[in-house]
Amino acid sequence: MEVLQQARGWVEAASRIVVFTGAGISTDSGIPDFRGPNGLWTKNPAAEKASTLQHYLADPELRKLAWQNRLHSPAWEAQPNEAHRAVLKLETAGRLLALVTQNIDELHQKAGNDPAKVIEVHGTMHWTRCWECNDRRPMLSVLERVRAGEDDPPCELCGGVLKSDTISFGQALVPEVIDAALSAADRCDVLIAAGSSLSVFPAANVVPRAKNAGAKIVILNGEPTKMDRFADAVILGRLAETLPALCG
Repeated sequence: MEVLQQARGWVEAASRIVVFTGAGISTDSGIPDFRGPNGLWTKNPAAEKASTLQHYLADPELRKLAWQNRLHSPAWEAQPNEAHRAVLKLETAGRLLALVTQNIDELHQKAGNDPAKVIEVHGTMHWTRCWECNDRRPMLSVLERVRAGEDDPPCELCGGVLKSDTISFGQALVPEVIDAALSAADRCDVLIAAGSSLSVFPAANVVPRAKNAGAKIVILNGEPTKMDRFADAVILGRLAETLPALCG
């Protein structure tokens, strides 16, 4: 594929690469995406409702469902796939400036990427946070309470509502985190967007920011995205195949 070879040349010549990843990079690890044909929200609209902060905080029954979904999430057993390992190769070669991810599964860190280079714009499912007192604890310890019979476990410090330490719809992003993502986009010479519909903002703004800074934009996804017009190369297909081919 000519466009792939051209994009690979840009990647090989780059010294400051930013990789931006979405749910599509983890589907080959057994974690469904959200909006695709087999997506979590496509098949289970209640799961999307539970991802909206006002509904989650107001509805104990919805929280009970959310805790059961967390308990049985395929993410706990998931392993990094070839696409994650392709991103790691860029870091090993010393050319990865930052890895900005919308994902909450920590598979990039599990693959071996330096946590200091991973910018999790939507948080992590591996921790909980109390909505009242901000106490933060490992998710697996709270899931043990769910297994023991607590269907909506409260905070052990203040009795407040617990949620995963992720950004829900209607919840503000952490300013320092999104600033770090946009700053990296301003400084890169190539931006690779992989497995994201590029429709959730402000995270998706990394694409036009990198473009405005003069970077080459390479978009890899299973289907066209909202930002293909900014791309110097668009490569469609399975990320477990296309991303290793791009990164060498």
